[in-house]
Parts: sequence; C-alpha cells; structure tokens
Amino acid sequence: MASTNATMVDAPTPSITATPRAGQIINHEGKEYTTIKEGLAHILVPHGVPTSTDPKMSKEDTQRQQVFYNPIQQFNRDLSVLAIKTFGQDIIQRKTQKHELHRKKGEKKKQRKQERAADGEAVNGASTTEEPPTKKRKLDESEADNDAAPSKKQRVVEDGDAEQEEGANEQQDAASTTNQERESWRPPFSILDALSATGLRALRYAQEIPFATEITANDMSQKAVDSIGLNVKHNKLEDKITPKTGNAISYMYSYCDKKGYDVIDLDPYGTAAPFLDAAIQAINHEGLLCVTCTDSAIFASHGYLEKTYSQYGGLPLKGEPCHEGGLRLLLHAIASSAARYGMAIEPLLSLSIDYYIRVFVRVRRSPSDVKLLAGKTMIVYHCDSGCGAWSTQFLARNKVTSNKNGDKSYKHSFAAGPSADEHCQHCGFKTHLAGPMYGGPLHNVGFIERVLAQLNEADRDTYPTHDRIEGMLHTAMDEITLGVRQEKANGANNIQLLDPLIPKVDPADVDHHPFFFIPSSISKVLHCSAPPLAPLRGALRHAGFKVSMSHCKPGSIKTNASWKDIWHIMLEWVRQRAPLKNQPKKLSAGLTILAKTNANGLMTNGNAPQTDKLPKPPPNGESIDAGEAAVEPSLTYSYLGADFHVNLDEKLGRDPERGKLVRYQLAPRENWGPMSRAR
Repeated sequence: MASTNATMVDAPTPSITATPRAGQIINHEGKEYTTIKEGLAHILVPHGVPTSTDPKMSKEDTQRQQVFYNPIQQFNRDLSVLAIKTFGQDIIQRKTQKHELHRKKGEKKKQRKQERAADGEAVNGASTTEEPPTKKRKLDESEADNDAAPSKKQRVVEDGDAEQEEGANEQQDAASTTNQERESWRPPFSILDALSATGLRALRYAQEIPFATEITANDMSQKAVDSIGLNVKHNKLEDKITPKTGNAISYMYSYCDKKGYDVIDLDPYGTAAPFLDAAIQAINHEGLLCVTCTDSAIFASHGYLEKTYSQYGGLPLKGEPCHEGGLRLLLHAIASSAARYGMAIEPLLSLSIDYYIRVFVRVRRSPSDVKLLAGKTMIVYHCDSGCGAWSTQFLARNKVTSNKNGDKSYKHSFAAGPSADEHCQHCGFKTHLAGPMYGGPLHNVGFIERVLAQLNEADRDTYPTHDRIEGMLHTAMDEITLGVRQEKANGANNIQLLDPLIPKVDPADVDHHPFFFIPSSISKVLHCSAPPLAPLRGALRHAGFKVSMSHCKPGSIKTNASWKDIWHIMLEWVRQRAPLKNQPKKLSAGLTILAKTNANGLMTNGNAPQTDKLPKPPPNGESIDAGEAAVEPSLTYSYLGADFHVNLDEKLGRDPERGKLVRYQLAPRENWGPMSRAR
C-alpha cells in the first residue's frame, strides 16, 4: 500500500504531448499549465491565473483571466462554430458540384479526342490496305531488314480483336484513374482567425468543423503566437492550424492578387472598422465574413457621434433601438467597403449580444448587385427628444423593369426628398438625422433555419449555451418575418431535412419597417400606465398588422404598423383601460399627441385635457421651435386619419411558444462588460 502511494506521489506531471483533458496539469519547459476545455478544444492557462469557467467570478479574477480565457464569450464562440459549419456545408457542396461539372467536361473532351484519334487511325489503316503492291512490298522488306515488331497500325489491320482488347484495357485504366482522383480530391475550406490571441477559436474550428482543411491563427503579439503554438501542439492539430505572427491588416492585404480564405473571423478589442477593407481583399467569392465590434459606446451612443462617423461612415441612432442602429452602421461600413471592389454583401445573421454586436455576412463578387446598394442605404429622421417616432429616407430608388424577354432588371434613380419635415408630425419636436446606414434585411431566414438544424443535432455538453442560442435564433427569425411562419423551400416539414445550400435573398430587398419600440417608453410620453405586451400585440394583429419582438431588447415590439397607427392604439388604450389621472405638462409631446384625437374618456375625472391652451399655428404654415407645434383637437376618435377599431385582444396577442425559449440573457454579475484592454 505504501509503495502504491509513493508511486502516485512520484508520478511525473504529463507533458504537452499528453492526451488533453479538462483540469489536467501540464509541465512544459519548466512551466506548469492548467487545461481548460471548451467545446472539443483545450487551451493551456499558466499556473497562477484563475481558471474558473463561471462567469459570476469576481471582477478582479476576470481581469486576470480574460487574457487567456473569457467564459462570457463562450456564447459567441459556440454560435460562430455552428454558423461557420452551416455555411461550410453550403460552400463545400457548391465546390463539389463545380468540381464534378469540370470533371465531366474533361471526360467528354477526352472522349471526343479519343474518338477523333480512332477515326483518324481507321482512315489511315484503310488507306494503307489500298496502297499499290509495290509500296507494300517495300514496307515489308524494310520491316524484314530491320527485324522490327509490327507497328500498331499493322496490328489494327491484321487483328481486330487485339484492337478491341487494347481499347478495353485503356478504358479500364482511365476509369480506375478517375475513381482514384475522385476519392482523393477533397474540397478545400480555409478559415482565417485574424486576431487569434490564444487560438481558442481556431482550435474549436479545427476540432468541430470536420471538413476544414486549412486554418490560420494570426496575432501580432509574439507571446500570443507562442501560446497558440503550445495549444495547437497540445491538441495535436499541427496538420490543420498554422500559427502566424503579423499585423492582421497587412497579412490580409497580401492576398489581394491570390486566392484568399473562405471564412475570415474578425474579433478585435473594440471596433473592427480598420480591418474591414483588408478582409474584403482577402476573402474568396461567396465567402463568409464574421465580424464582432465591442465599442458600443461608439456605435450605440450619441456621446461620440463624430467618432461614430469616422469609424462607420454614419451617425448613431439615439433611444431604445440604438443597438439595431449599430448593427446597420456596421453593415453599411462593410457594404460600402466591399462595393469599391465590385463585391456585394448579404447579411446572413446580425445580432446584438450582451455588450457587443456580431454579424455573419456572405460576400460575393457581383457588380450588378452593387448597383442596388444606394437604394438599400437609408437616412433616419428620429424624434429622439420628443415622442420617439422615426421615419426613413432611402438615398436612391431601385425600380423593377422587364425587358422584351421578360427578364427582370432594375432602373436606378434619385429618391424624392425629404421624406420627413424638420419637426415631428406627431409631437412637433425637432427631428435629428442618423445614418446613413444599411436598410436591407438583417438576417437570412434560410440560414437561421439551417443553423437551428445544426443545433438540434449538437451535443449539449459541447455547446452549453444551447438554450440561449436556440432562443435568440428563433427571435431573430420571428423578427425578420414579423412572426409569419414560412414554409420550407424544399417542402420539408422537419427542419433537419433542409438542403445544405443556403437560399439567396433578393439583393434588392429593403426593410421598410426597421427598429422597434418599447411600450413602457412611449407610455411615458402620454404619462399613462404601460400596457402589457399581450393586449398591445393583440390590437395590432386585430388591425391587420404583423407583430414580433426584437432580439435586441426584452419587452420590445417590432411591427409593420406606422407610428400613426401605434399612437392611435395607445390613445385607445388610455381611453379604454388606463385613463389619465393628470394631464401632461403644457408644451409636452404627450399633450400635443392627445390634442389630435377626441379627448372624451381620456381623463379619470371626466375632464378633457386643456388642449385649447396650445399655441396657435404660425402664419403661412411655417414651422416653430420644439414643443410648440400647434394643433387643433380632432372631433373624432381617429388619430391623424387612423380610424380602425382598436380591440385590445390579449388572447390574440399571446404566442404559445413565447415562454418556452430563452430569448434574452441576464447579466451574470455586477458591472458586467468587456473590461479593460488586455496588456
């Protein structure tokens, strides 16, 4: 027993070549490391650095750990693996089909060449038999003198069976060679992790995407690249992952004149804007660009609007939907950068997650689609200091036309402007500009369905954020379809039976109803109690509008109803369910809106708001300062002509599946965020 204990105590610490497993201690060149497992990959953390995978650990420990491993970002990495794997299946099938097409063309070309050669041999053989006897005797004498073997042409003439046997052997050899080439050929699938740090993303891509053939893990820090090399060696992935030291921008620009990567992942600290142009240069046609930006204080805040413009080429949106505005600013920056090189983008999935945004964009070389970009770029007029309403203005128009053959084409023209007044039509406060920003759809429904199919087959131990991914993807799908369930393109009822090819969204599609609103926020404008989501959603659906929620924020409503319709329903909510105890203050946005409908029933004491004290309209229809837009009370219950009946149907507003999914993340600890830059 004593000897057994001694053996256990004296057992040497495993080396870096040992089979990796979670929690093991590794000794390499006199240093000890602890192994952390995420997904199917393992990374080495130096001894003394906190190694907890609990996101609720203290702020100090998190600051020390995040240089090597940040557990809060696991959702990002899990989603990225599933998204790249889904995209990879699409591109692998496309490459395989293209390879088979080229192979068949090559075989047909080779077959035609053989047929022409055979026809030529037959003609030459026939002419040889018809030659004069003297010439044939000379040929026989020459062959006899040289004691040479009969030529192939003579064998063809003399023995037809020998010709057939030789041809059969050649065909068999050719078929065998073709089968060997078909079995040995493997579609290439390359990934660049441009800002790799410890290489965890690259390790997971190599381990969990089986058809990945080449992965480059690049970082500018030599210490980081040394760490990548250790992790690659520990995971035994030297044949797949290539660590590289260098500036990510210059490295990607080196691929301007040669074949690039199928997938490029940009996950920097802060903004990814400086890397976008180089990434466009280094990505292949039909490639996937994955981009993360953590500078929410820039893209989703109005405190540094001058920096927002310098980084993303547009101004931020103020108010509740600012994070969706940040997504559209990032997509605008990618699209405008790609358009310079005749490349168009298609957002497959665009998400606002925790304190950052993450987009997955398909990039294709298509000058014709680039021409549609101006008609998909919009300016937003936002009443951020008043009622919160907004309207959009697209920079150009893409009008569909047809030629004589019936083929669809587009005519591009200037858009009429402006689409909004200087003052908000609802409350009279001044509107402010945001953008330009991307005005097309944020997601591809077919792509989301295929990622969900991947998720259904995934192991929950490998993807512990499974439930949250499922909830967020379902929310994003409802967001883009406004709650309308679409039938599968291939007629499959089961989401797992979808074709790997991701359907292409119409490149001219625009989102005429971007952004969302929060009922509690617009209730503050009227100074009324906030309506529950169910009756408000039910009223919108009863009126014929589509309704969903936004993935960006809990309690949000996204609809194709106009702000005129929304305020009409809100005023009826006040009239039917929540009459005002006190009227809004004079010259407030709420009082101006209340003045545009019949005031009966809006107050608990039966009195009408004193709308007669509102200022009179200025002469000649001129606009006035914020909060002083003059209106006269309406004599009907309608609001600016919206006279539909409002039915606050709670049953119609409930979604059966709504409570079954984890749609939004709760902050796991206090002061949760990106922390300081690693040193």
